Amino acid sequence: MRYAALLRGINVGGNRKVAMADLRELLAGLGYDAVTTYLQSGNAVFSTAGSSPAALAAAIEERVAERFGAPVRVIIRTGAQLAGVVGASPLPDGPQNPSRFFVAFLSAAPDPRAVQDIEAQAFGPDRIWVSGAQAYLWCPGGAAGTPLTHSFIEKRLGVTATARNWNTVTKLVSLTSG
Repeated sequence: MRYAALLRGINVGGNRKVAMADLRELLAGLGYDAVTTYLQSGNAVFSTAGSSPAALAAAIEERVAERFGAPVRVIIRTGAQLAGVVGASPLPDGPQNPSRFFVAFLSAAPDPRAVQDIEAQAFGPDRIWVSGAQAYLWCPGGAAGTPLTHSFIEKRLGVTATARNWNTVTKLVSLTSG
């Protein structure tokens, strides 16, 4: 089965630097096959059999902490789950600007009351839709100016979150579909 590992907070602003060659080596060392990375922001795709996403995330988190000396949260999605994320987009015709439309992958589906509360709030031109274990974010002014940050989402929804723009999400779908 093909999986995507989404590492939270590496290579952002010069913090928690992890070379993608080192990440590929680490994943291969865990016994995963056909390992590839995408961009420098902690996106890895690999194949393995017989493991749950939670077990995969735990193994990768442990090995990253050992090798790089810093805790990093990892969220795992199967290729089918990623395709489902694209299919469930609240913008069925696609975003006007894919670099301003994000998916925050969540560690678990949040409490429905928290979802109701966050979706009822106004964020200026920005919008958030939560569906299962992901939140879709439309940020027409870009990621730098939005109040819908990782820490805000995590605090309000009570789960870990790591976001990728729509271009990255659709590329990860193609990388996991093979």
